[in-house]
Amino acid sequence: MHRHPLIPAAWIAAAFACALPPLAAAQDIPRKSITLVVGFAPGGGADTAARLIARKLSENLGRPVVVENKAGAGGNIAHDLVARAEPDGATILLGSIGPLAIAPHLMKLPYDPARDLAPITMGVNFPNVLVAYAGLGVKTLNDYIEMAKKHPEKMSYASTGAGSASHLAGELLNQRAGVNVVHVPYKGGAPAMVDLLSGRVASYYSTPSSAQPHIETGKVVAIATTGLKRPAFMPDVPTIAESGIPGFNATNWYAFVAPGKTPAGILDRWNEEIVKVLKDPDVSAQLIKHGLTPDPMSREELARFIADESATWGAIIKERHITAQ
Repeated sequence: MHRHPLIPAAWIAAAFACALPPLAAAQDIPRKSITLVVGFAPGGGADTAARLIARKLSENLGRPVVVENKAGAGGNIAHDLVARAEPDGATILLGSIGPLAIAPHLMKLPYDPARDLAPITMGVNFPNVLVAYAGLGVKTLNDYIEMAKKHPEKMSYASTGAGSASHLAGELLNQRAGVNVVHVPYKGGAPAMVDLLSGRVASYYSTPSSAQPHIETGKVVAIATTGLKRPAFMPDVPTIAESGIPGFNATNWYAFVAPGKTPAGILDRWNEEIVKVLKDPDVSAQLIKHGLTPDPMSREELARFIADESATWGAIIKERHITAQ
């Protein structure tokens, strides 16, 4: 894949900046209530991860860490809010793949994610799971694709917003399978799941934590997961790659970032504290139980990771002529 000429380069520049020796000793996180912003409605994967991590952070820091949900525009509202926040370390964001690596290729944003948001560490990385409304009558990916070809009017897929991981996973399948399943964007995972359960949409590229209870009750059918390997928490659900679309890979991830002008010393302290929580055995076990794999990184590693993701999805967006509509 070729690199997008602007966004990945900016993230790579951020990576080199992260690698430079600190100019001052690590600074402490403000001794006041901390706000952890999430770009999606309560009840979805991002919210689940944020609340599990915030609880342990609060315990370790000895001060409140309050999760604040700012849903809308595929997470862009929350990212813009934090990009404009006071860069004192008291406001951080559990950012997501959409605003950080996809949306810049789809639309003009009021902020530049590489300039206005500073990497801290990856939080969790995991595949989505393509689930279908039980009443649709499909069980396998082949069933799903056949119905999309024969009865396109019945087929739609929900996402957590234009430019989200779930949106691009659906577009990638449309491309690879030669179908045109209609995209229906929502403000988060919870409202998307509500409409899937009622049959208002035919399918949804859901986070595992949102889908699992409904898979167990039979209200939705797990068609396939979107990573290259079957996840440990869904060993009986095949991947899209092994179900007839070789090489298909579209994982979801949530990463911690702060306002872009936050001092390096504070960013280092946040990296230290959040990595400690992600490595905590109890927190790790709880995240994995919800299908969310902890993936702590250095600030430099996260900047490089986002640059690579931006290059990959930017190329797909260009090739598919995907828009934000």
